[in-house]
Amino acid sequence: MAVTRRSPPTQRVVRLLDYFAARPGQRFGLSALARELDLSKPTCLGILTELTASGYVVRDPRTTTYRLGPAMIAAGRAAGEGFGASEIARTHLEELSARYEATCTASAVVDGRILMLQSAGPGKVRLGETYPFAPPVGLMYVLWDADSAFDAWLATPPAVPVRLDEAYLRRVVAECREHGYLVESLTSAGRRLYTLMAGVAAGDLPPEVRGLVGELVSSLGERVYLGADLEPRKKHAVSLLAAPTFDASGRQELVLTLSVGEPITGAEIARRGAALAAVADAVTAEAGGVRPDQAG
Repeated sequence: MAVTRRSPPTQRVVRLLDYFAARPGQRFGLSALARELDLSKPTCLGILTELTASGYVVRDPRTTTYRLGPAMIAAGRAAGEGFGASEIARTHLEELSARYEATCTASAVVDGRILMLQSAGPGKVRLGETYPFAPPVGLMYVLWDADSAFDAWLATPPAVPVRLDEAYLRRVVAECREHGYLVESLTSAGRRLYTLMAGVAAGDLPPEVRGLVGELVSSLGERVYLGADLEPRKKHAVSLLAAPTFDASGRQELVLTLSVGEPITGAEIARRGAALAAVADAVTAEAGGVRPDQAG
């Protein structure tokens, strides 16, 4: 087994940059930063001095406080290249978030992991957070893609022990393709699963942790509502709705989500699902993509 070697000095730099990034526009003094990050003042000053020299941090000589610098803008632009659809999605997600007073996100599979790209609304979603792209995580990233993509995901060694009902999952695929969106049920197991798996590579989980997480999700299909499950006048506990965007070749590109987090009626689920699917179609069109049934 390969041993992952971590670098404490680098971790301290990342912690400091993350602290600034989570508080855009704010300035902080050396003492406050050292205290909040549990660093000695000399260590914190050394990091700040190097980041200032490189332009990643700017020091105000009048107040002796620090903020993010212009080099971070260039780095952000470079990182954003190749994710044009997510930038287009941001404005649409902000409008959808305001409409429903809910958190909306855009994410995609990048280099074999699920990556959070955009977020709008009241929820705290950390951009850049990654998740394993392996059962039981990631179904919505292949639902609307080619059948071969679903088959490949299904054949991937699971991130945690989980029972997969392939026939049921194929019913989920067929219904989600027909409706244009997915409805994920609100369960404590599902929420805890994503919390535990955030930023963790599946192979890095100790066996005892893999077993524990596996107990949280006994069956993947239990987290997805099918159409027959949703009665128009009955309330159903919904975690989120998800819908896809597509690239120029008609392949699934992004997953857009609309958080719910409470019981709502089947009729309201249909209304919000249609609204999310319309936003996904708008992002697809503006990004130069096409739906699979329109791809030449």
